[in-house]
Amino acid sequence: MQPLPFIGGTYLSRSRNFDCQRAVNLFPEASGSGQSKAIAMLLGTPGLVLFGALAGGGVRGCIRFSAVQSIVVVGANVYSVNSAGIGTLIGTIMLRTTPVSMASNGITIMLVTGPEGYVITPNDAAPATGTVAQITNPAFTGSDKVDYIDEYFVFNKTGTQEFQITGLLSNSIDPLDFASAEGAPDLLISLLVNQREIWLAGTNSVEVFFDSGNADFPFERIQGAFIEQGCAAKFSLVKSSTNVYWLSADDRGQGMAVRAVGYQPQRISTHAEEFAWAQYSRIDDAIAYTYQQEGHSFYVVTFPTGNATWVYDESTQLWHERAWRNPADASLNRHRSNCQMAFAGKIIVGDWENGNLYALSLDAYDDNGAILPAIRQAPHFASGDNTWMIFDRWWLDMETGIGLVTGQGSDPQVMIEWSDDGGHTFPNQQWVSAGKVGEYRRRAVLRRGGKSRDRVWRATITDPVKRVLIGAGANIRQCRA
Repeated sequence: MQPLPFIGGTYLSRSRNFDCQRAVNLFPEASGSGQSKAIAMLLGTPGLVLFGALAGGGVRGCIRFSAVQSIVVVGANVYSVNSAGIGTLIGTIMLRTTPVSMASNGITIMLVTGPEGYVITPNDAAPATGTVAQITNPAFTGSDKVDYIDEYFVFNKTGTQEFQITGLLSNSIDPLDFASAEGAPDLLISLLVNQREIWLAGTNSVEVFFDSGNADFPFERIQGAFIEQGCAAKFSLVKSSTNVYWLSADDRGQGMAVRAVGYQPQRISTHAEEFAWAQYSRIDDAIAYTYQQEGHSFYVVTFPTGNATWVYDESTQLWHERAWRNPADASLNRHRSNCQMAFAGKIIVGDWENGNLYALSLDAYDDNGAILPAIRQAPHFASGDNTWMIFDRWWLDMETGIGLVTGQGSDPQVMIEWSDDGGHTFPNQQWVSAGKVGEYRRRAVLRRGGKSRDRVWRATITDPVKRVLIGAGANIRQCRA
């Protein structure tokens, strides 16, 4: 049996005849021992387990306040949510559909919506007594992003080059406590705090400030920390434990994903992702978050207008897609998550369309009851001399014997499709068994695979069972006719 190229991320080229790989709800994991059966495998992305259900619309933002309390904004409603996922309404804000930004100083939370700002005062002892108050100080004229550093809240001033700070461990705002990111004549649209430095993102540039302790204004620009690539989407600017990520833009164009290496931008998107994003009518509405799970650190970026979610894995430096399957028409759509927090020992995400909170679980194989499809579209396998290849037998190397005891998935199936026209259409289809519970010796084998000069294989799993794909192989004969 000849091994075939199979494991990898998504790389849908501008020309499918060149490369048409997809990894949908699957992500690669490389061997950590160096002695594994293969150098890498594909694992199923986490399913969605309902954590809480809140009323008011889509989840616009969430933040952990303490070990026992988080704050979640659903439409206009502000909830205190405990570690059991039970929410208590503590106030309201202006009803909008855009995300909110929140930061905590351990005593209060500052929330900004763009035009408005609010101060939330949670109470761990009595969550129902928490309060939400709008900022009425005339020094506050609107902000898109807020963060916390050295006992200050720091936030951009919408429509300007300026950012402002509050008093120390205070919600007071002095109109004179501001500075400008003026290395370039662009407007400041986003910011975040990373490693006790303020990253200020404009439409064409990024500047970095630090706490100098100056008595007049404590933050100053770091000399040399100026990046001539701005931010294309204010909510794409996020950080992981080690990196700062954003979708970049400048006077020469837009649409790359970058991360900062020191104070230099490093392109992490490929031509394939950039081609896909260029097809969307807008990318400035992109929303991103990061999280880590079992040693993988993920940058998750959703394009609401493009109705798609893309994920970059720091450990493999590969991209994959995450998609929600609409039960009504089986279409693939953006992932349900809109925001993220680590709370109650779980990775919690909020639903963009309703008030549901979910835990991301690698041991869940559906999306809150909806089918979670896992799709791997492999690289081209072509004969180098344009001769025909006859596929007598094709084998998917996967973990088998994964069936459930009863119900859907008790005899799990894998749909195998193949294309002989460069990956444009997949008219051929067979189903193979992945093994009932305990059938560990089951082999996912397809016979009589026909002939082709250029074959693209695709495997799809929709049953709610464990997904582990290790490789593929085939018995192939050459044929001149």
